[in-house]
Amino acid sequence: MNAPTPTRVHYHKQDRELELGYANGESFHLPVEFLRVYSPSAEVRGHGGDTAVLQVGKKDVGLQNITQAGNYALKLHFDDGHESGLFSWNYLYDLATHQEAYWNNYLQRLKEAGASREPASIQFKQL
Repeated sequence: MNAPTPTRVHYHKQDRELELGYANGESFHLPVEFLRVYSPSAEVRGHGGDTAVLQVGKKDVGLQNITQAGNYALKLHFDDGHESGLFSWNYLYDLATHQEAYWNNYLQRLKEAGASREPASIQFKQL
């Protein structure tokens, strides 16, 4: 897939959303939590097969920084310390255009695992 390159990348800190705008007028708002749980890093996706690691407790994650990697990707520096993995333009566009399906899949996997989006300290307080 040869996805378009965004002409606008803007982080809405208060809403914790990354906005991607394209020359054709398309615009997408991707929640940082969504980006974090679908990070392309080996730490999240694993090293092939069924080795992906379900990310839990990422509801309140934000971004500390965004850097461009060449002309093909962004490196997102999350405030939970995660910053490995490059979000290629193709991968970001795929996430943007399939956001609802991917998010629903993530929520289903959380439910099946009996896990939560809430940070561990909040989960503990609710017990």
